[in-house]
Amino acid sequence: MSVRPSRSSGFALYDAPYLLLTVTALLWAINIVLGRVVAGHVPPVTLAFVRWTGATLILLPFALGQVRRDLPLIRRHFWLLVLLAATGIACYNAMSYYGLQYTQALNGLLVQSTAPLLVALWTFFIFRERLSLGQMAGIVTSLVGVLVIISHGSLDTFLHLTPNIGDVWIICALVIYAFYAAILRKRPGLGPLSFLVSIMALGSVLLAPFALWEAAQGRILQFDHMTLGVLAYVMVGPSIVAYLFFNRGVELVGANAAAPFLHLMPVFGTALAIVFLGETIAWYHMAGYALVITGIALATLAARAKGRPPA
Repeated sequence: MSVRPSRSSGFALYDAPYLLLTVTALLWAINIVLGRVVAGHVPPVTLAFVRWTGATLILLPFALGQVRRDLPLIRRHFWLLVLLAATGIACYNAMSYYGLQYTQALNGLLVQSTAPLLVALWTFFIFRERLSLGQMAGIVTSLVGVLVIISHGSLDTFLHLTPNIGDVWIICALVIYAFYAAILRKRPGLGPLSFLVSIMALGSVLLAPFALWEAAQGRILQFDHMTLGVLAYVMVGPSIVAYLFFNRGVELVGANAAAPFLHLMPVFGTALAIVFLGETIAWYHMAGYALVITGIALATLAARAKGRPPA
């Protein structure tokens, strides 16, 4: 069993899974936008390596007590932690950053929206956990909402989306990450900080040789103002905060109930474009938002009906 902070600990947010998962989607949406902004400017594997190395060094002083206490568990479950680090930290992030160098933003958002279906497939294949009709209805409804947003409500736009190598890399990354989300239920009973710092450190080690290879090809990280700003954000927001929140959300409600919240990523991405890039809001934004929220509500209610804690 994983360590679960109680409400009496004074951190009630950590017992509010749906709020945690919503904030996670926002932080990851910003990460995707930034990944696209620095595409071609920052080497993708190096970005992933520096991100997780920096996040490990930032979190380690706060996690040291838990790490010392949990050291026997870390040794006992070392190879499981390596698997979680490889899938949820190293492969997913490096491959996503690489794919963002080549794909259009519209295509990338469409690919991201497949994540809940991939999580559902992995939980079925590994644990034989079937989706209820309500959960399936929620995933499909929110997926339709995402498609409405990214296609601007136009069937013609949707039909003429053409996949490229970037789309292939991102979908492969999502297949791997969905596996991570599905097997999180098997995580050893480490404290949340010691668990996260363990997989982040292991992920950094796994990324190191590929980052060195990238540097040997002449792709060197340039520490200008844009790079430093992006690194500062990705080390903390989508790394430490979002992974703590996502891991806790899955722990409380399960992977299938948490997965529909990933549909909020393209929703937030569209909102960020409206606020920061000056794009205007249109009917398809509102229609898509309504469908996504409806889908999340359906999946959440279905999860509660299956016996998950209401939180």
